[in-house]
Amino acid sequence: MTKKSMTTVSDIVLIHLEDRPLAYARVEDIEPDVKQGWFRITLLILQMPPPPAVVTWILRDSYIDGEEYTMGGRRMRLEKVVAPKLFGHDGQEPAPSPGSGKSSSEKTDSPGKPKVISFADLKKSPRQP
Repeated sequence: MTKKSMTTVSDIVLIHLEDRPLAYARVEDIEPDVKQGWFRITLLILQMPPPPAVVTWILRDSYIDGEEYTMGGRRMRLEKVVAPKLFGHDGQEPAPSPGSGKSSSEKTDSPGKPKVISFADLKKSPRQP
């Protein structure tokens, strides 16, 4: 069994309320609270419709790392969001998705290296049909 990585500043978390996903949030700050063993976690809640909201909750480190807790008598949980890997375990680009219409060579400059596309360059050049 692998141990989950700790949640830190800049991580994205999914907030669960009563076992239902509620909203995503970015961890802005984690600092010790005056009460020993507790921390102030500041979250930028990314909700729809906007605007985003900033909240600070006082939680134990185990709650920040995914253990269930209650807030106002309701069950809550934070789940760290881990982005999917863009490349396989061998460091090579995965095969193109079926129906993508692009071969692996069209996506990269050289084998195993992703092609970087500059949005600034795209804005400068006229679009080709």
